[in-house]
Amino acid sequence: MRRKKPGRLKRAVRKALLWGLTMVVMASALPMVLIRFVDPPTSMFIELNKRAHNTNIKHDWRDMEEVSLYFPVAVIASEDQQFPHHFGFDLAQIMLVLEDQEQGLSRGASTISQQTVKNLFLWPDRSLLRKGVEAWLTVWLELIVPKRRILEIYINYAQFGTSVFGVGAASEYYFGIPASQLSPRQSALIAASLPTPSRSNPADPSEYLLERAAYIEDQMPRVGGRRIVREL
Repeated sequence: MRRKKPGRLKRAVRKALLWGLTMVVMASALPMVLIRFVDPPTSMFIELNKRAHNTNIKHDWRDMEEVSLYFPVAVIASEDQQFPHHFGFDLAQIMLVLEDQEQGLSRGASTISQQTVKNLFLWPDRSLLRKGVEAWLTVWLELIVPKRRILEIYINYAQFGTSVFGVGAASEYYFGIPASQLSPRQSALIAASLPTPSRSNPADPSEYLLERAAYIEDQMPRVGGRRIVREL
């Protein structure tokens, strides 16, 4: 029986690796191309929520033009003040988180881009595997999808209550008004619920939620106000 020549074996291995890498890249890039042009019909977090709570999901997509500009400003002020400027990761915040961890403190540094990837495609745990996949997909999201579109998708799929997803549903559920009529205060109250949406009620806010909303409202002009969204 003739043995394969080492050169032929190496070429076969290289071809297999190249094919595998091509498949990984296509599997990563194709969803981003789709969501750049097509509104996602659902998200992984919505589907998981349906199974966990067996209840009707409140979710109504709203184009950015149908949303008060105060709301995306409030989200940027609350979640990711460097969103217009970074490439998907806030390195300064990551360094601060690492310093806090050395002191036994725990907090997140996920950007709006990372949270968008997590909400749409991934599962809610803090494993290294999920974080790695999230980082990889975030790179592709930033490469393919414009910032304004990322923000539009985020505000439509962020969770604002046990079964409340997106600003369209949140504005109606908590304040009985369309998203286009949200005031700065109402926008800040909804955005303030983001870290713990299942335990927050913007319509009947706790003292903590009021304090957090006041901070967000104070930060909104500091991050650029409505101009920052118009310029995305």
